[in-house]
Amino acid sequence: MQRSLLQAFSGGLPKLLPFYVGSCKTQETGLHLRIRLCGSGLRGAQARAVGPRRARRSVEAGVSSWERRPAARERDSGRAPPLSAMAALRYAGLDDTDSEDELPPGWEERTTKDGWVYYANHTEEKTQWEHPKTGKRKRVAGDLPYGWEQETDENGQVFFVDHINKRTTYLDPRLAFTVDDNPTKPTSRQRYDGSTTAMEILQGRDFSGKVVVVTGANSGIGFETAKSFALHGAHVILACRNMARASEAVSRILEEWHKAKVEAMTLDLALLRSVQHFAEAFKAKNVSLHVLVCNAAAFALPWSLTKDGLETTFQVNHLGHFYLVQLLQDVLCRSAPARVVVVSSESHRFTDINNSSGKLDFSRLSLSQGEYWAMLAYNRSKLCNILFSNELHRRLSPRGVTSNAVHPGNMMYSSIHRHWWVYTLLFTLARPFTKSMQQGAATTVYCAAAPELEGLGGMYFNNCCRCLPSPEAQSEDTARALWALSERLVQERVGGQSS
Repeated sequence: MQRSLLQAFSGGLPKLLPFYVGSCKTQETGLHLRIRLCGSGLRGAQARAVGPRRARRSVEAGVSSWERRPAARERDSGRAPPLSAMAALRYAGLDDTDSEDELPPGWEERTTKDGWVYYANHTEEKTQWEHPKTGKRKRVAGDLPYGWEQETDENGQVFFVDHINKRTTYLDPRLAFTVDDNPTKPTSRQRYDGSTTAMEILQGRDFSGKVVVVTGANSGIGFETAKSFALHGAHVILACRNMARASEAVSRILEEWHKAKVEAMTLDLALLRSVQHFAEAFKAKNVSLHVLVCNAAAFALPWSLTKDGLETTFQVNHLGHFYLVQLLQDVLCRSAPARVVVVSSESHRFTDINNSSGKLDFSRLSLSQGEYWAMLAYNRSKLCNILFSNELHRRLSPRGVTSNAVHPGNMMYSSIHRHWWVYTLLFTLARPFTKSMQQGAATTVYCAAAPELEGLGGMYFNNCCRCLPSPEAQSEDTARALWALSERLVQERVGGQSS
């Protein structure tokens, strides 16, 4: 069967190649039917009634599908004239189908190297782009499924390797994901929702050559985000504070696919010098940066100040990421089109960071110990995330860098609740009713990879669907004021090395 799956493309449509045949005998007529297996299984088989001696001789000699059959030879032999293809299939019981995409007898579906589908007619020895029944042109949807790789054997023939199931085949697996090339009216139905996983978002995509950085990627949503991209060919960098746990996360990804290109680098968002060192180490690699996912977050921490003198939740969730993007924005712009995804939360709706006169109030961001409440600090930092993402998009989109903010899901059982036993209890009780980590990563991955979002940003997404954030999060004046304040806070702490 392998020879039937090879492609020969020269100029116009691909030329037809030899194709194996087999034979069987029907009980009703005693005639031997030579069956040409086309595609997979018996779909599109072509049958022909022949005498037992010739059928046997053809099979033993490994006759190709288009051997010469002069009509005079049939007449001189005294044999009955051949049955039509459909009549022979009726004898064999192979003519029943209820699909318009089912190929007629004698046809085979093939693909070119660049993903276009064409159809080979073994009866008339010709090929064509249009489906013989529907008249539609098709192409494969996207790249190879995750875990698949295209290779070439010693004869220069292309074959496909399934690393997950450890098997090889000459059949292009993308034929299962063909789409009509004919323009169709777009549907209003949402493609993805809250039950979609990150792996489903990336199905059929190949991110080879793309570089993705995910902060806080050693567990939870960040880990699933990093793993999903790594298993689809991207070079993924896990930017984490705890290198021991980050190394374990890298090992877990490599266990799933040994060819994954994944590594861990140290990044402590609670220390601006650490952010600076990470940026310097990343730039030293001299690689592009196509996707930056600002995922790391602190939640339910007891009050504390960082070494930079700021309340920890505010610095980890907002200012550390702000500084990171500032340091890497030149790399992002050189890698355009590039995307930044900032993981926020629906809890941003339950707070405000402006004072009674409508001006941004720094005392509401970096709370003093007397005014501190963990949930309030978290909510305000998540509001900052959306304002930062919107302003970042406004500033960098002319240079090919877009930014969107996302809500991953409510009370998912990750390690974010580990700092207080009460939250751990609440998250445990809610666990049966919340998303899995893979589902939680889906919206992040959607905003980082969806083709339909190319060049679009300044938006907020929940369940892979755009929705409006709170009125405070939509304020352009507050976004500009927060940006200016963040620049000043960084400048005061790291000086001229902040750019």
